[in-house]
Amino acid sequence: MLIVLPPSEGKTRPATGPALDLGSLSSPRLNRTREQLLSALVRLSSTKRAAEILGLGPTQADDIARNTRLHEEPTAPAIEVYTGVLYSELGWVDLHDRAQERGRASVAIASALFGLVRPHDRIPAYRLSGSVTLPRLGTVASRWKPVVPRALTDLAEGELVLDLRSGTYVALGQAPTGSVTMRVLTETGGKRSIVSHSNKATKGRIVRQVLAEDVEAKDADTLADALRDLGWTVEASGPTRLDVILR
Repeated sequence: MLIVLPPSEGKTRPATGPALDLGSLSSPRLNRTREQLLSALVRLSSTKRAAEILGLGPTQADDIARNTRLHEEPTAPAIEVYTGVLYSELGWVDLHDRAQERGRASVAIASALFGLVRPHDRIPAYRLSGSVTLPRLGTVASRWKPVVPRALTDLAEGELVLDLRSGTYVALGQAPTGSVTMRVLTETGGKRSIVSHSNKATKGRIVRQVLAEDVEAKDADTLADALRDLGWTVEASGPTRLDVILR
């Protein structure tokens, strides 16, 4: 089973590490687009319009400055660079060795700059959202849509895909037909809604358990059964969509 995660907008800058080497990244078919976006982002970040176009505020000036040095910035495994609620709850560093090994083989992370990366791919901290429109190139999504679907198909190798990306990153390229999506619904007073923090935290915990317990599934039904065995309340809301209910 391939698990596709969203990135985090905030990232941890590696203190040390080698410079970015696109040739070392997984999914080399994405490298041409990676090079185009990397060059465009470095160029944009050197201009006065960078903050406006990237949607960043005055307190994020250091992020923009680092964007201008992405070819020289230190890199670390992507799973250590991405931060935030989902990644905190996934708790990669605390997973046992076999679970991490499974994660390196079965997890992919969506990226506005790199398209898709594996947990072990070394990347720098960068600031670029999937919703950005870059001068001369257009929207980030328009650059990735022609190439990400094939890359996802290659990574899945015919196995089930659990697509946990947010809408912004789903727009970078559709997952293979039959891929399972998941909503996390918080039930209060008989009403259900998506609460952003709970949604991210729950997905992180589920991925952690799936890796730790070596969960495998061939379709939405067997995945739902496996998650129920782990203690989650799961309902099918469509042939390939699961709802995890928090009460």
